[in-house]
Amino acid sequence: MSTERDLSSVVTWRTLLTETIVVLAERPQARWLCEAACGLQGDEFLAELDEPATQRMVSQLDAMVARYRSGEPLAYVLGSWSFRTLDLMIDKRVLIPRPETELVAGRAIELARSFTESRCVVDLGTGSGAIGLSMAAELSIVDTQVWLTDNSPDALNVAQANAAGLGRSGANVRFALGTWFEALSREMPEDLHGQVQVIVSNPPYIADDDREVHESVLEWEPHAALFAGNDGLDDVRVIINGAREWLCPSGWLVLEIGYQQGEAVSALMRQAGFVDVSVGDDLSGRQRFVEGRNPSA
Repeated sequence: MSTERDLSSVVTWRTLLTETIVVLAERPQARWLCEAACGLQGDEFLAELDEPATQRMVSQLDAMVARYRSGEPLAYVLGSWSFRTLDLMIDKRVLIPRPETELVAGRAIELARSFTESRCVVDLGTGSGAIGLSMAAELSIVDTQVWLTDNSPDALNVAQANAAGLGRSGANVRFALGTWFEALSREMPEDLHGQVQVIVSNPPYIADDDREVHESVLEWEPHAALFAGNDGLDDVRVIINGAREWLCPSGWLVLEIGYQQGEAVSALMRQAGFVDVSVGDDLSGRQRFVEGRNPSA
């Protein structure tokens, strides 16, 4: 906001919120930024509207507004983002979780619940931990083991920090550093080949020359988590071709995809021997994930 602000003057949160709305012309974003600077949310923030903000809080709000006006995504400015039941720490080391991915996580959770005995689920390329930690939070903690992998040490550090906020639900979460299934081979203390009930992943699936990618995504989000070769399916092929080795009989693979990739990814799954292959849509009716079942023994 204004660089001419007199930090020695007393200003209330009501005034700051009004000023921020005017500057941004975006009421929800203005409130989220004010709440982040204040350290309170919802009704607690509203109860403080006529209370004075400290100089530190005012300076923090001004800095956050400047970052947002420069084009930095709101999630990175806030440092956190909601995903299903979780409030995740988010920064430029990881992708910003999307609402569409919540549906992918929900489907993986639904499939995992179909196994009534002890279950092991794996989130490959976890990033912030959004999918895998949602599974840990929403599945019964009894007899459930959740593995999160990533090839980026920075991303895995973010996921581990988010897992620390799960409390008891995070007790059965494990982490493995490495590329796709190599991470499991390297880090697992026990052999889980043929023992995993659900493998889920939101892998890179954007073609290298895709011109539909939003400018802010290109500028701010980690490219290694976005792009995957000429057709965007380089990493998808690796996952599909390696998954059945780790899945139990009737175990499931769930992959997030681009909105035009359903047919191609379905064909890859069938070629690899998966059955009951189907494409799931997001709330806008676009293709969002493909699932396939490992045949029974």
